[in-house]
Amino acid sequence: VFPSLAKAQASVANEVYQELGQPSVFLFCPTEYCSSLCSPSPSQSCYLLTIGQELLPGIGVIWTGPKVVSQELSAALLEEVEGVLRRRPIIWDNLYANDYDCRRVFLGPYTGRAPGLMAKLHGLLLNPNCELQANFVPIHTLGSWFRSELGSCAHPDHAGTETAEALGDSPGSQEGSYTPQDALETALRDWVAEIQRQASEAGR
Repeated sequence: VFPSLAKAQASVANEVYQELGQPSVFLFCPTEYCSSLCSPSPSQSCYLLTIGQELLPGIGVIWTGPKVVSQELSAALLEEVEGVLRRRPIIWDNLYANDYDCRRVFLGPYTGRAPGLMAKLHGLLLNPNCELQANFVPIHTLGSWFRSELGSCAHPDHAGTETAEALGDSPGSQEGSYTPQDALETALRDWVAEIQRQASEAGR
Protein backbone atom coordinates (compact mmCIF):
# COMPACT_ATOMS: atom_id res chain seq x y z
CA VAL A 1 0.00 0.00 0.00
CA PHE A 2 2.85 2.41 0.90
CA PRO A 3 6.10 2.98 -1.02
CA SER A 4 8.18 3.17 2.17
CA LEU A 5 8.13 2.57 5.92
CA ALA A 6 8.33 6.31 6.57
CA LYS A 7 5.29 7.01 4.37
CA ALA A 8 3.32 4.32 6.19
CA GLN A 9 4.26 5.56 9.65
CA ALA A 10 3.50 9.19 8.82
CA SER A 11 0.13 8.27 7.31
CA VAL A 12 -0.93 6.28 10.38
CA ALA A 13 0.37 8.91 12.81
CA ASN A 14 -1.39 11.71 10.94
CA GLU A 15 -4.68 9.80 10.91
CA VAL A 16 -4.56 9.04 14.63
CA TYR A 17 -3.56 12.64 15.41
CA GLN A 18 -6.51 13.99 13.44
CA GLU A 19 -8.93 11.42 14.85
CA LEU A 20 -7.99 12.55 18.37
CA GLY A 21 -8.76 16.16 17.49
CA GLN A 22 -5.14 17.28 17.03
CA PRO A 23 -4.18 17.37 20.73
CA SER A 24 -1.60 19.91 21.88
CA VAL A 25 0.81 17.12 22.84
CA PHE A 26 1.15 14.27 20.38
CA LEU A 27 4.55 12.58 20.14
CA PHE A 28 6.00 10.40 17.39
CA CYS A 29 9.14 8.30 17.92
CA PRO A 30 10.76 7.59 14.55
CA THR A 31 12.54 4.33 13.74
CA GLU A 32 15.70 6.40 13.28
CA TYR A 33 15.63 8.28 16.59
CA CYS A 34 19.36 9.04 16.97
CA SER A 35 22.29 9.81 14.67
CA SER A 36 23.85 6.34 15.01
CA LEU A 37 20.67 4.79 13.54
CA CYS A 38 20.65 7.13 10.52
CA SER A 39 22.22 6.25 7.20
CA PRO A 40 24.45 7.97 6.30
CA SER A 41 23.56 10.92 8.57
CA PRO A 42 20.43 12.65 9.91
CA SER A 43 20.42 15.32 7.20
CA GLN A 44 20.87 12.74 4.41
CA SER A 45 18.50 10.09 5.72
CA CYS A 46 15.73 9.34 3.21
CA TYR A 47 13.64 8.03 6.10
CA LEU A 48 13.89 11.22 8.17
CA LEU A 49 13.42 13.45 5.12
CA THR A 50 10.15 11.68 4.39
CA ILE A 51 9.02 11.89 8.02
CA GLY A 52 9.76 15.62 8.03
CA GLN A 53 7.84 16.17 4.81
CA GLU A 54 4.82 13.96 5.53
CA LEU A 55 4.20 14.30 9.27
CA LEU A 56 1.70 17.02 10.18
CA PRO A 57 3.43 20.05 11.76
CA GLY A 58 1.58 19.74 15.09
CA ILE A 59 3.13 16.33 15.81
CA GLY A 60 6.25 16.35 17.98
CA VAL A 61 9.17 14.10 17.04
CA ILE A 62 11.34 12.38 19.65
CA TRP A 63 15.15 12.32 19.32
CA THR A 64 17.78 10.90 21.72
CA GLY A 65 20.89 12.59 20.29
CA PRO A 66 24.03 11.17 18.68
CA LYS A 67 23.35 7.77 20.26
CA VAL A 68 20.60 5.95 22.14
CA VAL A 69 22.33 7.04 25.35
CA SER A 70 24.04 10.35 24.52
CA GLN A 71 26.79 11.67 26.77
CA GLU A 72 26.67 15.02 24.99
CA LEU A 73 24.11 17.06 23.06
CA SER A 74 25.24 19.91 20.82
CA ALA A 75 23.34 22.79 19.29
CA ALA A 76 24.81 21.96 15.87
CA LEU A 77 23.30 18.46 15.89
CA LEU A 78 19.90 19.73 16.99
CA GLU A 79 19.92 22.32 14.21
CA GLU A 80 20.68 19.54 11.71
CA VAL A 81 17.82 17.45 13.07
CA GLU A 82 15.44 20.44 13.02
CA GLY A 83 16.32 21.05 9.38
CA VAL A 84 15.46 17.54 8.26
CA LEU A 85 12.38 17.11 10.48
CA ARG A 86 11.09 20.64 9.78
CA ARG A 87 10.45 21.14 13.50
CA ARG A 88 12.47 21.37 16.68
CA PRO A 89 12.95 17.90 18.19
CA ILE A 90 11.79 16.70 21.59
CA ILE A 91 14.76 15.17 23.35
CA TRP A 92 14.13 11.81 24.99
CA ASP A 93 17.15 11.93 27.28
CA ASN A 94 18.49 8.50 28.25
CA LEU A 95 21.43 9.91 30.22
CA TYR A 96 20.25 8.18 33.42
CA ALA A 97 18.43 5.19 31.94
CA ASN A 98 19.62 1.91 33.46
CA ASP A 99 16.96 -0.50 32.23
CA TYR A 100 19.56 -2.04 29.90
CA ASP A 101 21.90 -2.84 32.83
CA CYS A 102 20.25 -3.15 36.25
CA ARG A 103 23.67 -3.46 37.95
CA ARG A 104 24.30 0.24 37.33
CA VAL A 105 22.66 3.25 39.01
CA PHE A 106 23.42 6.78 37.83
CA LEU A 107 23.61 9.38 40.61
CA GLY A 108 25.63 12.17 39.00
CA PRO A 109 24.45 15.67 38.00
CA TYR A 110 22.76 16.53 34.71
CA THR A 111 25.65 17.29 32.38
CA GLY A 112 26.94 17.21 28.82
CA ARG A 113 24.21 19.48 27.46
CA ALA A 114 25.46 22.64 25.78
CA PRO A 115 24.45 26.04 27.23
CA GLY A 116 21.57 27.60 25.32
CA LEU A 117 20.34 24.20 24.19
CA MET A 118 16.75 24.75 25.26
CA ALA A 119 16.17 27.28 22.48
CA LYS A 120 16.81 24.44 20.01
CA LEU A 121 14.27 22.09 21.61
CA HIS A 122 10.51 21.67 21.49
CA GLY A 123 10.69 19.75 24.76
CA LEU A 124 12.77 17.41 26.90
CA LEU A 125 11.83 14.11 28.54
CA LEU A 126 14.14 12.45 31.07
CA ASN A 127 14.29 8.66 31.14
CA PRO A 128 15.33 7.98 34.76
CA ASN A 129 16.84 5.12 36.74
CA CYS A 130 14.40 2.26 37.30
CA GLU A 131 14.95 2.69 41.06
CA LEU A 132 12.63 5.52 42.08
CA GLN A 133 14.65 6.83 45.03
CA ALA A 134 17.84 7.04 42.93
CA ASN A 135 16.39 9.82 40.81
CA PHE A 136 16.48 12.64 43.35
CA VAL A 137 19.82 14.02 42.13
CA PRO A 138 19.10 13.54 38.40
CA ILE A 139 15.74 15.32 38.59
CA HIS A 140 16.97 18.02 40.99
CA THR A 141 19.98 18.89 38.82
CA LEU A 142 17.85 18.79 35.67
CA GLY A 143 15.68 21.41 37.37
CA SER A 144 18.75 23.57 38.06
CA TRP A 145 19.83 23.27 34.43
CA PHE A 146 16.33 24.11 33.22
CA ARG A 147 16.11 27.19 35.46
CA SER A 148 19.47 28.39 34.16
CA GLU A 149 18.33 27.83 30.56
CA LEU A 150 15.11 29.78 31.12
CA GLY A 151 17.11 32.70 32.40
CA SER A 152 19.49 32.70 29.44
CA CYS A 153 17.39 31.99 26.34
CA ALA A 154 14.74 34.19 24.79
CA HIS A 155 11.61 32.24 23.91
CA PRO A 156 9.42 33.48 21.08
CA ASP A 157 6.32 32.38 22.95
CA HIS A 158 4.81 34.74 25.52
CA ALA A 159 4.45 32.07 28.21
CA GLY A 160 8.13 31.14 28.04
CA THR A 161 9.15 34.80 28.40
CA GLU A 162 6.93 35.23 31.45
CA THR A 163 8.41 32.11 33.04
CA ALA A 164 11.95 33.30 32.40
CA GLU A 165 11.14 36.68 33.97
CA ALA A 166 9.55 35.02 36.98
CA LEU A 167 12.71 32.98 37.56
CA GLY A 168 15.05 35.87 36.82
CA ASP A 169 16.02 36.40 40.46
CA SER A 170 16.41 32.69 41.22
CA PRO A 171 19.88 31.30 42.00
CA GLY A 172 21.45 29.75 38.95
CA SER A 173 19.08 31.40 36.51
CA GLN A 174 21.59 33.67 34.78
CA GLU A 175 23.28 32.77 31.52
CA GLY A 176 26.22 30.42 31.94
CA SER A 177 25.57 30.03 35.66
CA TYR A 178 24.83 26.28 35.57
CA THR A 179 27.74 24.16 36.73
CA PRO A 180 27.19 20.42 37.26
CA GLN A 181 29.31 20.32 40.43
CA ASP A 182 27.43 23.16 42.12
CA ALA A 183 24.12 21.63 41.07
CA LEU A 184 25.22 18.27 42.49
CA GLU A 185 26.20 19.75 45.86
CA THR A 186 22.90 21.60 46.14
CA ALA A 187 20.96 18.46 45.23
CA LEU A 188 22.85 16.37 47.79
CA ARG A 189 22.15 18.87 50.56
CA ASP A 190 18.45 18.83 49.71
CA TRP A 191 18.45 15.03 49.46
CA VAL A 192 19.98 14.67 52.93
CA ALA A 193 17.37 17.08 54.31
CA GLU A 194 14.61 15.03 52.65
CA ILE A 195 15.99 11.77 54.06
CA GLN A 196 16.17 13.30 57.54
CA ARG A 197 12.61 14.61 57.20
CA GLN A 198 11.31 11.18 56.25
CA ALA A 199 13.27 9.52 59.06
CA SER A 200 11.71 11.86 61.62
CA GLU A 201 8.15 11.08 60.58
CA ALA A 202 6.15 8.87 62.91
CA GLY A 203 6.32 5.20 62.06
CA ARG A 204 9.51 5.48 60.05
